[in-house]
Amino acid sequence: MTNRRQFFLSSAATAGLLSCHSIVSAQEEPTTLPVRFALNTSTISGQKLPIEEQIRVASEAGYDGIEPWIRDLQAYVSAGGKLVDLKKRIDDAGLSVASAIGFANWISDDDSERRKGLETAKHDMDLVSGIGGKLIAAPPVGAHRGGGPSPPLETIAERYRQLCEVGQQAGVAPQLELWGFSPTLSKLGELAYVATEAGHPLACVLPDFYHIYKGGSDFAGLSMIESSKMHCFHINDYPADPPRESISDQHRVFPGDGVCPLPSIIRSLVDNGFRGTFSLELFNRDYWKRDALAVAREGLEKSRAVVANALA
Repeated sequence: MTNRRQFFLSSAATAGLLSCHSIVSAQEEPTTLPVRFALNTSTISGQKLPIEEQIRVASEAGYDGIEPWIRDLQAYVSAGGKLVDLKKRIDDAGLSVASAIGFANWISDDDSERRKGLETAKHDMDLVSGIGGKLIAAPPVGAHRGGGPSPPLETIAERYRQLCEVGQQAGVAPQLELWGFSPTLSKLGELAYVATEAGHPLACVLPDFYHIYKGGSDFAGLSMIESSKMHCFHINDYPADPPRESISDQHRVFPGDGVCPLPSIIRSLVDNGFRGTFSLELFNRDYWKRDALAVAREGLEKSRAVVANALA
């Protein structure tokens, strides 16, 4: 396996291998701020819009990209929709597919469940590829609940490598996602260790401001992860109350409306070379009661303002 120094300091992948850089290099460069903005559709999921309407909202609100959930893509296909038509709709709307959210069980200690999880991952990646996407979230499903010991990090790294091999065949990179409430992969150090020891050219990470806080890591730890290994970053904010121990997804708020020191963190990220996409991921029930387009517009406005403030 590749050691930590090789992971953080190496440039692209071995010749002949599909690298994370090559997977995402076709994305357009930002025109004003040095990052792009996407709408993770969880932010408007309470409005129960079909994927076609989610695309319309993201486009009209002014986002660069969209981060759909696999369940919505599957619902579209199950209803007779064709991925090629959905891709055209996304392209015509002027959007890119920044990433996608899936929940394949790739970590489980049960061999049968893990095999099924990799099959699910392949199915999900094919959906993402069919609409022009190159990235998918890979959260620690299968090791995120209590009640038993989590697999050792070395074992998780081996299983993440297997997931990356599935991704290499599909042309979609699985982003190792931080979940602050999970017994494992809740810390930035765990995320970096697993991605490093997987030793695969597709290995990359998907951080989240809320989850870094929830998991108890110091934001300074982000500087230990090479910027080219962070293609998508979930942007959000959180209030001072409830406290970290009891705060949950539903308490996330628009960037700048909470207590997260976003400007200083974002400045450090950009100074260290981050040029990826900030994808707005919220689960706020109050926002779900509002007009979806109004929520999406406010979210983009506040995300842009926080980044502009960071770089002023």
